[in-house]
Amino acid sequence: MGFFTDSSVCIGCKACEVACKEWNAIPEDGLQLTGMSYDNTEGLGASTWRHVAFIEQRKPLVAQEEGIGHEDVDVFTAATNLGAAPAPAPAPVSPVAPDGRTELRWLMSSDVCKHCTHAACLDVCPTGSLFRTEFGTVVVQEDICNGCGYCIPACPYGVIDQRKDDGRAWKCTMCYDRLGVGMEPACAKACPTDSIQFGPLDELRERAAARVTQLHAAGVTDARLYGEDPQDGVGGDGAFFLLLDEPEVYGLPPDPVVTTRDLPAMWRHAAAAAASLAALAAVSFARRPR
Repeated sequence: MGFFTDSSVCIGCKACEVACKEWNAIPEDGLQLTGMSYDNTEGLGASTWRHVAFIEQRKPLVAQEEGIGHEDVDVFTAATNLGAAPAPAPAPVSPVAPDGRTELRWLMSSDVCKHCTHAACLDVCPTGSLFRTEFGTVVVQEDICNGCGYCIPACPYGVIDQRKDDGRAWKCTMCYDRLGVGMEPACAKACPTDSIQFGPLDELRERAAARVTQLHAAGVTDARLYGEDPQDGVGGDGAFFLLLDEPEVYGLPPDPVVTTRDLPAMWRHAAAAAASLAALAAVSFARRPR
């Protein structure tokens, strides 16, 4: 089971953030705006298991008929003139006209733990606090976590974090308790536009591919899937996305790789080196004059 997040229909309402916090009793993590658009959390963390990104771009919306240029507008002057007689309306302008202007568009997307198929956090956890569920998701058992923090640098997405006053690691569980009784995760249940979809991964991948085809036909050529490929560096994500720009724009790594990928080879090389040293020591001891 997994998530498919279609960012093309995300409206930035943050219902998923609120539902996640309410159901999982996650503590408050900052109520002040960060200065990065309409954002008060900046990214995923121990107390932010769902994060809605607000990305502003000076780029026209696809199929937009007309727009308003922003580069030559003094917002402070405009604010002081509020209530005054309205200025004559400017002539309609087109964002596709070659006059050097650009338009403002918003990209919004709800980020979450990716529940990797090859999860490095599972590989490095020394207590078994992290485990793979019967639904294919990855869950932290906070009562077993000893706060070692090994899982934090192991995650290629920077999802897992420790609470400062707690020390233990926390992240999205995909509402494991709800799944066990046949309910969908709280964030997907609360999403008013079905931007967050939950279900069997095979079905979600088919649905996502059809959605990308639909958007391309509508002229949205930047639409692409992220994390859906089982042949990628993490074996495919249990939570994948439809994006409208490069992954880096959304703060996602372009080519994530499980950080423990080279561990088996490293252990083999270390064992070979140890065996070579032992053989060399044995030969040296055997040749020692008696």
